[in-house]
Amino acid sequence: MKRKIVISTGEYYHVYNRGVEKRDIFIDHVDYRRFILLLNLFNEEKSVNVRDIKEKCYPRRPTLWMAKSRESLTDIGAYCLMPNHFHFLIKETKEGGIRDFMHKLTTGYTMYFNKRYKRVGPLFQGTFKSEHANTDEYLKYLYSYIHLNPVKLIQPDWKEKGIGDLEKAKKFLRDYEYSSYLDYHDPKIFSSEVINKKSFPEYFSSVNDCDQNIFDWMEFEK
Repeated sequence: MKRKIVISTGEYYHVYNRGVEKRDIFIDHVDYRRFILLLNLFNEEKSVNVRDIKEKCYPRRPTLWMAKSRESLTDIGAYCLMPNHFHFLIKETKEGGIRDFMHKLTTGYTMYFNKRYKRVGPLFQGTFKSEHANTDEYLKYLYSYIHLNPVKLIQPDWKEKGIGDLEKAKKFLRDYEYSSYLDYHDPKIFSSEVINKKSFPEYFSSVNDCDQNIFDWMEFEK
């Protein structure tokens, strides 16, 4: 099936997908860690064996030692993994890069997931979905939208009714291990190889500026 939008090199996109029949694609911490590992591992042209990569585990998240000379298929500006879906803010750096990266990522993770849980068949709901972030306003908003997704785990109706406990929501985001929020909130401690901030516009002059942008949207939804 032909994609509704044409993905172009140098442009920014919101890419997302969910489990087939809305099923969970992450069952436990091990699954999330594997997916984050593959986010880094498969974001290059050459084939890489997972066992050839040394994984260095920080207290709450894994990162990787990767060759500095590697050429990535895409640049990732933000990501968030939820129990049954994921979101990426991503930039195409090579023609067909997003397509190739997403194919490698979802195929590799499906093989891992099916083997671990003794199942067969597709894990994701068709091919990935994408939206072109063609304005500064939308691109900046995506940082908040993507990083605010986990709030739905503690208050599913927060967008309709507003945040019940703002401080609780902020703490939950700081404790949530499966997004790039910590790369922005506390980059000195949590700095992964997954995202490449330099490839995206510098909307935030400081950590506080980034946090304020996210929390402003949290309160705006009221």
